Amino acid sequence: MKILNIVGARPNFMKVAPLHRAFQQYPQIESKIVHTGQHYDAKMSDVFFNQLELPQPHYFLGIGGGSHTQQTARIMLEFEKVMEAEQPDVVLVVGDVTSTIACALVAVKMHIPVVHVEAGLRSGDRRMPEELNRILTDSISSHLFVTEQAGLDNLKREGVPDERVHFVGNVMIDSLVHYRRKAAELDTVGKLGLEPQGYVLMTMHRPANVDAEEGLRSIVQIVEDTARYKTVLFPIHPRTEANLKRFGLFDRLQAVANLRLMEPQGYLEFLNLMEHAAIIVTDSGGIQEETTFLEVPCLTFRDSTERPVTVDVGTNQLLADLDPQTVHDKVVEILEGKAKKGAIPPLWDGGAAGRIAEIIVKSYELRVKS
Repeated sequence: MKILNIVGARPNFMKVAPLHRAFQQYPQIESKIVHTGQHYDAKMSDVFFNQLELPQPHYFLGIGGGSHTQQTARIMLEFEKVMEAEQPDVVLVVGDVTSTIACALVAVKMHIPVVHVEAGLRSGDRRMPEELNRILTDSISSHLFVTEQAGLDNLKREGVPDERVHFVGNVMIDSLVHYRRKAAELDTVGKLGLEPQGYVLMTMHRPANVDAEEGLRSIVQIVEDTARYKTVLFPIHPRTEANLKRFGLFDRLQAVANLRLMEPQGYLEFLNLMEHAAIIVTDSGGIQEETTFLEVPCLTFRDSTERPVTVDVGTNQLLADLDPQTVHDKVVEILEGKAKKGAIPPLWDGGAAGRIAEIIVKSYELRVKS
């Protein structure tokens, strides 16, 4: 049984790593990794593959930049060649990036079953390309593996047959559980001369927040305000840095006392920084889940989330806009010990990938027998 696992952006690596490891437990499975290159930085990709103990991709498509349409078309053309060469039994896609829908489309057009890991998530905002990718991928997948109750509810509402849907937990948390000790051994926090809960960790990269001058001015103000209370660690995304320079705001940011600007971090380093932060301020999707598991207060700059369990059960709070006063009040509230209390959602236990592998193997064996 040959499975092609698709990765396109860095969050995909953390999701595919435990799956590839789980597939190795079955001698009848040949698991191969296809990296589309959708988001590719040689330094960061190498770091992630090494830290997550993934083999070098069996295929690297080298797609790189371009518009969503250009990326989708180029990935489809290159992935079709891989499909013709490999003739896989299953194509596995994760998450909601352009590579997810592009490779899923190629597979179903060639009559190869697609399995979608992290299915059923919905933000309700179809202006987000990720939302369209989720909906379309779910509609053409043979098996849909779900991380939380909202995913089950969404798929039922959309008429997906129950036998195609499986509530298995969260493979992102599998990686966190597996590598937590290794991250602790790095002691990134200690090497920076910081104490646990002695800093606020910040990430910002979404176009809606970092592509306009108004949003960037608010981000700088938030950093200035927060740094009055705690050291702010800000691993800065290349897009964010470029736009700050474009609007003449980078020097103002650099001048903030008690701020540490950092390059994007490896998975293990960032995991260690997350675990010991007093607060995390972000606009990321995956960080909402990781902070929920780590029970670290998280403020997310989104007016909706496709991961509602992080708000309903976990430590995440949504902030609809980049209002510095609102953020200031929330930060002070948390630092005064009034942080929202959270819990770990069902099946976020480090075993999701094993459950997925077992279901895929059983399904394939039934298909062969029939």
